[in-house]
Amino acid sequence: MAARRTLLARLRSAPQAVAIGLAVVVVVIAAVASALLRPGSGGAAAPADDGKAISAAPRPTGSASPAVRTNPSPTPPTVPDSIQHQPETAGKNVNITIDDGPDPKWTPRILQVLRRHHVHATFCMIGPQARANPALVKQVVADGHRLCDHTVHHDTGMDKKTTAYQSSEILGALDMIEQASGGARVYYYRAPGGAFTPPSRALAAQHGMRPLGWNIDTKDFDRPGVSAILHTMKDEIHNGPTILFHDGGGNRGQTVQALDKALTWLRQQGYGFSFPKVD
Repeated sequence: MAARRTLLARLRSAPQAVAIGLAVVVVVIAAVASALLRPGSGGAAAPADDGKAISAAPRPTGSASPAVRTNPSPTPPTVPDSIQHQPETAGKNVNITIDDGPDPKWTPRILQVLRRHHVHATFCMIGPQARANPALVKQVVADGHRLCDHTVHHDTGMDKKTTAYQSSEILGALDMIEQASGGARVYYYRAPGGAFTPPSRALAAQHGMRPLGWNIDTKDFDRPGVSAILHTMKDEIHNGPTILFHDGGGNRGQTVQALDKALTWLRQQGYGFSFPKVD
């Protein structure tokens, strides 16, 4: 009789045990599915509302992380952050400045002209150009010329971009030029197209580079012809002493010829040659 009562009790409890077992199975399945679909778990990416996979947002144009110099030189001298045009040598002198190089074809020819006239110039170099032509950078220094930072990408609109971007352009080029030159001092910073800002001038000065402007743009970059380049220089000679030529950015054959004639004419007019004043 007791055995019969035990059997009946087991039969009555069977549906409850089955229900509990089914509930446990459902919970386990739900947990496994959740783990598989969780982002980053190795499953497929969750679709966006338009059905496309979510991707990282593009980096805003003009933003950059603050530059960290990879091989900083010793503590640079303090220089003013105002834009300089005047020569460091008193008297009737001009400053010859050469932008956008160095270029493996045209910079050596510019150097030959300067050597022939016994004139020293300031070379405003683009960082990657300097990095790609270290022997030329060293030759510029060996010939007694001075170096100038002309940024990494020659972005004439950099004054409209963030200070972090401006910093990366200036300090990135400074690193490249210093390394290419073997550690020579970079005396100046010239903003592409004159796109100076107070923060960029202050940053350059903190790193020992005097902001450098120009008074005469010979327009040689546009290759208007040797005579036109010379005419522009002569016509604007009373604007001030700092004269702009180019050794990079394309065919500079006209510049080579015009510079040769310009240096001859300047001497005939009683001009001497100097570097821009630094301090």
